[in-house]
Amino acid sequence: MSNRLSERVLYRELMTDNLRWDALQLREGDIVISTPPKCGMTWTQRLVSLLVFDGPELPGPLSTVSPWLDQTIRPIGEVIAVLDAQRHRRFIKTHTPLDGLVLDDRVTYLCVGRDPRDAAVSMLHQTTNMDRARVRALHEIAVPPQERLGPPGPEPGPLGRGPIDEFRHWLEGPALPPPGVGFTPPKGIGTLANVMHQFGKVWERRHLPNVALLHYADYQADLVGEMLRLAAVLGYDLSRERAQELSRHASLGEMRSRAAEVAPNTTDGIWRSDEQFFRRGGNGEWQEYFTRDEYRRYNHRINQLAPPDLLAWAHEGRRGYDPEVVAASG
Repeated sequence: MSNRLSERVLYRELMTDNLRWDALQLREGDIVISTPPKCGMTWTQRLVSLLVFDGPELPGPLSTVSPWLDQTIRPIGEVIAVLDAQRHRRFIKTHTPLDGLVLDDRVTYLCVGRDPRDAAVSMLHQTTNMDRARVRALHEIAVPPQERLGPPGPEPGPLGRGPIDEFRHWLEGPALPPPGVGFTPPKGIGTLANVMHQFGKVWERRHLPNVALLHYADYQADLVGEMLRLAAVLGYDLSRERAQELSRHASLGEMRSRAAEVAPNTTDGIWRSDEQFFRRGGNGEWQEYFTRDEYRRYNHRINQLAPPDLLAWAHEGRRGYDPEVVAASG
C-alpha cells in the first residue's frame, strides 16, 4: 500500500505543510500517529513511548523524539536529520488526515478519536496558552519567504472572536473540498467539519491491518486495557502486570509533573505554561457553550457530516461502536 503524490490531498497553509513528508524515508516498523488537535495525540505518544523505551525515561524531550513533522516552525532538514539519526523504533506525530500522508505497508498508523465537542473546548483553552507571536517568529526563521504558504495575515494575538462566537464558528464552519483540491485548514479552533473529515478518512481504512483506531474515552475508561490493545497492535508482548506499571506514567498528573519533557513543542517555547497544556478538562465541558438551539443545530450538522456508526464511535469510543468487533464479524 503506497500512495503516489498525485493521489494525495494537499493540506498546506502557513503553519503546516503535508508535503514535508516527502523528505522522510519511511522505515519498517515506523509508527505514525494521526489525529485532529486535542483528541489524545500527546496521550498516545506517551503510551507509545512507554512501549518503545520499556519505561518512562526518554532520550530527549518528546517533542523532538516524536516530532510533528508537518509543522513549519522547524526547518524540515533539521527534523529529518533527527529522525534519520534515531535507532529506536520511530513514532511520528501528524495532524494530517490519512489521505494526505504517504501510506506504506511497513508503517503502522494509529488514529485517535474524541468527542468533537470536548476537543473543541480543549482547543479553545489551548489557544489562550499559546504564544502566537513566538510561533510566527519560529516559522519565519524556519521557512524562507519565497516558500511560505498564504498571506502573512494579522499580527499574532488573541483570537478575533470571543469564546461563544468561536465555538459557533467551529460548529458552522465549511465542509472540506473534495479529494484532489488543495485545502487550507481553518483558523482558530478549526471546525467540526474538519474533525469529522479526518475521522472519516480513518474510518474508510479501518479494515487495513496496519491502521488502528484508539479513543480518548476508552483511555479514560480503562487505560491498562487500552495499553494492552496498543501493545498488541504494535507487536509488543506485554503482561497485564507490566501494563499496569507502565500506564501509571501516562496519567494526567504524572504527565503534568513531567510537562517539560512530555508536552509538545516544549523545546520551541511556544507555551505560556508547559504544565497548563495538561489542564484537567472533564467530559461534557462543551455544555457551557451550547444553548438548546445550538445543541439541536449540532445534532443536525453532525449527521450531515458522517454516518451513524462513525458518529457513535466518535462520541463514545468502543462503547458506542467497536470497529474491531464489526470488522471481525464482517
